[in-house]
Amino acid sequence: MRKNIPGTSPYEPIIGFSRAVRVGNTVHLSGTGPVGADDLDPAGQTRRIFEIAAAALAEAGASYKDVVRTRIYLAHAEDWEAVGRVHGEFFGTIRPASTMIVAALLNPKWCAEIEMEAVIAETSAST
Repeated sequence: MRKNIPGTSPYEPIIGFSRAVRVGNTVHLSGTGPVGADDLDPAGQTRRIFEIAAAALAEAGASYKDVVRTRIYLAHAEDWEAVGRVHGEFFGTIRPASTMIVAALLNPKWCAEIEMEAVIAETSAST
């Protein structure tokens, strides 16, 4: 069974995407940028990304403990440590597989965008 989890982006229906999609016990979270935090430093922007991601994961019946993979897209390679440290605040003991990539982001004020994949344990997969 598929469940689309919408976000607040006005571009979702235009582009044709969802903030997250849950299929069975797997959740795929779209690339999430620091919406509303454009003027914060890289750490602050990354914390905003994690706030947005937490809400979408929760709506899908998941949490950070279920995340098995992250992909971090950086606008500037020099921000890797600040962004990585915030990633570590949330995933230090969970330690999902992760990749950092330097790429051009859609919003030139953003320092990062992060994708996540979660697998919900079978005991809670009925949500």
